[in-house]
Amino acid sequence: MGKMSEQREKAAQEVLSGIKAAVVARKYGVTPGTVNQWVRDYREEHGEQDHPYPQEQAEEMKRLLEVEKKYEKAVKMLGEKDLEIEILRELLKKPTPAYPKNSR
Repeated sequence: MGKMSEQREKAAQEVLSGIKAAVVARKYGVTPGTVNQWVRDYREEHGEQDHPYPQEQAEEMKRLLEVEKKYEKAVKMLGEKDLEIEILRELLKKPTPAYPKNSR
């Protein structure tokens, strides 16, 4: 198969980025079936790794958001633990008037 036209490649990339084929078809004045064929041609020419399926992109974004939330929670917990440690260190430095040394 020959090289795809720039317009067809652009349309295929739009669909692969998550825009519905019907919307892209309206934009370029063709049928959704034609746009879907352009997408198939684009995948044949460029391979699957260039643009994953929109569902794969959505799943990856969901996974990344979960990882980011866990990371933020871990950073917050680490900060709280650092604060607790600092407070305990400061308490250890202070004399303990509640327990006088000569009370035995």
